[in-house]
Amino acid sequence: MDIEKLRKDLKEHGQEQLLKFWNELDENQQKKFYDELKGIDYAKTNRSFTVATEDAENHRGEKKDERIKPIPPEHFGSVARAGNNLKVWEEKGLQEIGESKVAVLLLAGGQGTRLGVSYPKGMYNVGLPSGKTLYQLQAERIRKVEELAAKKSGKKCIVPWYLMTSEHTKESTSKFFSDNDYFGLDKENFVVFEQNTIPCMSFEGKIILADKGKLARAPDGNGGLYAALLTHKILEDMEKRGVEYIHVYGVDNILVKMADPVFIGFCIGKGADCGAKVVEKTIPTEAVGVVCLCDGKYEVVEYSEISNNAAEKRDADGKLTFRAGNIANHFFTFKFLEAICREHENELPFHIAKKKIPHVDDSGKIVTPVTPNGIKLEKFVFDVFGFTENLAVLEVLREDEFSPLKNAPGSAKESPETARQMTIDLHYRHIIAAGGKFVDSDGVVVPAVARTQSAPVVCEISPLLSYFGEVSTVEPSLKSISL
Repeated sequence: MDIEKLRKDLKEHGQEQLLKFWNELDENQQKKFYDELKGIDYAKTNRSFTVATEDAENHRGEKKDERIKPIPPEHFGSVARAGNNLKVWEEKGLQEIGESKVAVLLLAGGQGTRLGVSYPKGMYNVGLPSGKTLYQLQAERIRKVEELAAKKSGKKCIVPWYLMTSEHTKESTSKFFSDNDYFGLDKENFVVFEQNTIPCMSFEGKIILADKGKLARAPDGNGGLYAALLTHKILEDMEKRGVEYIHVYGVDNILVKMADPVFIGFCIGKGADCGAKVVEKTIPTEAVGVVCLCDGKYEVVEYSEISNNAAEKRDADGKLTFRAGNIANHFFTFKFLEAICREHENELPFHIAKKKIPHVDDSGKIVTPVTPNGIKLEKFVFDVFGFTENLAVLEVLREDEFSPLKNAPGSAKESPETARQMTIDLHYRHIIAAGGKFVDSDGVVVPAVARTQSAPVVCEISPLLSYFGEVSTVEPSLKSISL
């Protein structure tokens, strides 16, 4: 170990505080810490901090009203208004899936901290009758879409599943799937890789120590996907498998359609190299980013970057002009994804997130702050939209496709209870649409309710039986269910 050279390098970049407790570490601790410190590009880290903080400061409070325009109609589609196109998109998507050209990529770095659990979100059980976790539901949807596509193509097909975890979720996620025999999926088509972490910084730009011989680090955001794909040679794996299209999504949406044939077919039909699913933003104050054009480039503009006047603006039909609410559900062609990773990853901006970061104080005592004391730098997965002129945006029905699980039980929204109820409501509508009916203990038919109302019953359809409400041609027709 050339500690003097390291000390000189740290001083040159204003990070000499990292060796404050060096002499208090034993030999093994010094070796481990030395290796960690040598792995940091301090010039790049400092530059990223400076650019991100200056950008945030320069645009503080700035509104983008005059710079934004809604998505051009030729790049926009709606499931609710698709008519016969819906079947065309579905058929095209199933055709490509049937040729084993489609992969799904899960952003699974989040822990269930806000849910009150210490394990990954994907392992959470919201209390459906089956007791299935998010991971199991997603695995079974892959199995079902493979089955549907195989019937269409007449041959066995594979939808490989790539999971980007964090250092906190990789081991437990891998063990969970192994313990459950991958929920019926082939192990070789299940690929787990870890996103990178980067040092946390103080507000003054100093790298924070988590302990006397350990840096405070954090995952580099869901936009860290692109660097991780390179680091772990995932692109090479995709190319070897013949993957041409990738569906990327976040783990916490219980209603997500894995490798959705409609979405895949829509994007291909539009000639898009990049796509986004959105839901209609129905109230101006909803705290969600919107997909739009900003200075002529596609972007997700955060709700805080638009004034109330712009947020309340409506079209002639009464709908909000800027209503394409982003739901972290994306389509990429392999060629576009490869170009981003190999040519443009360094151009993606870092964003700052002020956080409460545990650290050691000057006396060497570990402190858990109660207010934000530092910054985590992160990239956003959708920042690549600005690199395409061929973005396709598909508006889907919120009640059919978007119910995120973010908050603790008992919360008013985005909770286990709301996720469970929206799943039940969707399955109830599927059963009614298929001609089924519910009867009570006296044999009296329970009246069907409007789409916007909660189901009057508790019901669940296994993804292995039906992917998106299609009636099985193998199972006997469902006529009635007794309550």
